[in-house]
Amino acid sequence: MIAKKMIKYVQGNSVTRAMFEEGKRMARLYGAENVYDFSLGNPSVEPPAAVKENMVQILQEVPPNQIHGYMNNAGHEEVREAVAKSLNDKFGTDFTEQNILMTVGAAGGLNVILKAILDPGDEVVAFAPYFGEYNNYVANFDGVMTAVSPNIPDFQPNLAEFEEKLTKKTKAVIINTPNNPTGVVYSKETIQKLAAILEQKQKEFGTAIYLIADEPYRELAYDGVEVPYLTKYYDNTIVGYSYSKSLSLPGERIGYLVIPNEADDYGNLWNAAVIANRILGFVNAPSLQQLAVARCLEEATDISIYDTNRKLLYHKLTGLGFECAKPEGAFYMWVKTKEPDDKAFAARAKEFNLLLVPGSSFMCPGYVRIAYCVEKEMLLRSFAAFEKLAAYYKE
Repeated sequence: MIAKKMIKYVQGNSVTRAMFEEGKRMARLYGAENVYDFSLGNPSVEPPAAVKENMVQILQEVPPNQIHGYMNNAGHEEVREAVAKSLNDKFGTDFTEQNILMTVGAAGGLNVILKAILDPGDEVVAFAPYFGEYNNYVANFDGVMTAVSPNIPDFQPNLAEFEEKLTKKTKAVIINTPNNPTGVVYSKETIQKLAAILEQKQKEFGTAIYLIADEPYRELAYDGVEVPYLTKYYDNTIVGYSYSKSLSLPGERIGYLVIPNEADDYGNLWNAAVIANRILGFVNAPSLQQLAVARCLEEATDISIYDTNRKLLYHKLTGLGFECAKPEGAFYMWVKTKEPDDKAFAARAKEFNLLLVPGSSFMCPGYVRIAYCVEKEMLLRSFAAFEKLAAYYKE
């Protein structure tokens, strides 16, 4: 018999992943060209050519035991040093290899840092709508997730409610900008206000509250929008990053944590995170991928393709009478449903072979998420189905 704690996870498996599998089933039934799967944020843009080229070079030039062997649990020293230098050049920071811990993607990194800081009953705060797996990551370590209500219609954080929900048990706050699922970028002014609240609450409670910045979409920002780098605004910031989107490498599971010297109890925090990386079973991040991304730190995917899809989809949906949050970043469209029950709306959309993720999966019912990181041709083919969906709600 499986663990009691796992029963609810089995029963409530990820809606997004379930829809992804459903999309494959429907493609077999109706033909892939007739199914419009907008469920999963799986990049459609190929990785930069330099990624593959450098992988081949590494395999040819670097001794096998270095490519495929164990290393420091924090990752290859030269890789961490290269990442630190790249960040310093971009953001005017002052990191060294002792601030960079290579991780198994951003998800692995979040679990590592939560393992390092949470005691049972500690509270973690997140702003709805947010990536639903945060709930599971916090529960992994017997923490308690506290959701701040969505701030409609701009979806910037609801800071008044946030301040009210911080308690002496609050150990961390997770923010994700550019945001999944809304595509909203939290402004510099918002970050400054949020940091001021945290500083005041730390003094009031006499505790450390860590701000965990989940940043897999950092490079996916449009129209010149600035994405603030959070360590510059709040000392107790920890950054989790992934190359899944910036280099289109989601299946390679490679990312890092930034743990600044300024963070409270830095020495113990760093050592705890490195040990957590090992004892959670990761041991270390994938070696070949570490070495490859270190040579591609200035590379990026061509987000103009996502930008084109963003504009086409926003124009089409708003033209059909749908209310959308115009995304400033990431590759998701956040759309208000035409009926209160977002799951019923998603089920209706499925009748037209449209796979959309209900907003309740992101703690914000009444909306659906559309991942437009798809081929442009598929997006254009889907417009007829969106027209039928809109027409249904006008009848």
